[in-house]
Amino acid sequence: MALQHAVSGERIALERDEDDIANFTSIALIKTDHMELIRLVLPKEKPMPEHWVEGEMTLLCLEGEIAFSAHGRTTILAPNEMVYLAGGEPHAIRANQDAVALMTILLHPGDNNGGPTRTDARTVPSA
Repeated sequence: MALQHAVSGERIALERDEDDIANFTSIALIKTDHMELIRLVLPKEKPMPEHWVEGEMTLLCLEGEIAFSAHGRTTILAPNEMVYLAGGEPHAIRANQDAVALMTILLHPGDNNGGPTRTDARTVPSA
């Protein structure tokens, strides 16, 4: 069964379920031709290895503490802090404490849909 994305004007709950923190979970809440909004649950023991996405992105920490590595440095995000990253930049994400985050990816025509691709890093799996 396909995941149903939210529609315009629909309320979206961002809190995690009690069982979510046991596993890394990525849920695409909204996906349009120009944007993808993803809720990430990041357990402390399960880092997201280096990867990249075609479009510009933001990562907003909602709960816990996140170490976001890009451009040769690591930025620590606490709740209500966020980071911006240009498209195509390799990055890795690790939770210093069990965490929940909201990721927004701006898509451009052709991105993640048969457009230009890179082969030097992995792309983030889409939900």
